[in-house]
Amino acid sequence: MKKTTTDFGFKEVPITEKSKLVESVFHSVASKYDLMNDVMSFGLHRLWKKFTIEQSGVRSGHYVLDLAGGTGDLAKAFARRVGHQGLTILSDINRSMLAEGRRRLLDEAIINNITFVEADAEKLPFKENYFDCITIAFGLRNVTDKIAALHSIYRVLKPGGKLLVLEFSKPTLPFLDKIYDKYSFKIIPKMGEWITGDKESYEYLVESIRQHPDQEHLKNLMMECQFEDVSYHNLTGGVVALHKGFKY
Repeated sequence: MKKTTTDFGFKEVPITEKSKLVESVFHSVASKYDLMNDVMSFGLHRLWKKFTIEQSGVRSGHYVLDLAGGTGDLAKAFARRVGHQGLTILSDINRSMLAEGRRRLLDEAIINNITFVEADAEKLPFKENYFDCITIAFGLRNVTDKIAALHSIYRVLKPGGKLLVLEFSKPTLPFLDKIYDKYSFKIIPKMGEWITGDKESYEYLVESIRQHPDQEHLKNLMMECQFEDVSYHNLTGGVVALHKGFKY
């Protein structure tokens, strides 16, 4: 029997409703998203993203898609790397997040080789074999059908192209998981309430991390979707992991 429900944090909701519920979360937090990231991660999210960029191998003339790109941290760095001969597409399904990213990049005059596309990762509106590199940072766990998204990503990658998935994962240090749980469930929602006025959205975000596949599970999902040479690198004791896979 075909599954009709999926997770929204710890809740089970109809599959047809999840994207709207996730959309409402990010509409709510868009304007304070970067500030909350800095506060929640103690600034570490910037180091995680820097590592992702270094692992990308992106260079002048490349075409790069930053999925769930939000406020544009990765897209900004990629635009500088690909230069005027290349192209960076900042894509997000959430209009508020995409508008915030566009505003910030316009403010920094980084616009000549960036295109902004509102798109669903499960049904990417790009031609086959188009991108040299695709990244999705802290966004895959919010996708309703991760398998569909990975297939869609695979289709639009060039042969030899690379997918990088930066996402919260499962702590690998024995003492860290308990500390991380207490911090996540007790502190982060309160931070969300103080900074954004929205406790519930950050309760969802914490729960969505626990529902996301762990390192090995996500590696296997990528392999099932035809990605090859799939590997991952744990960051901050496995709190975050960077998965890498290739299309050959």
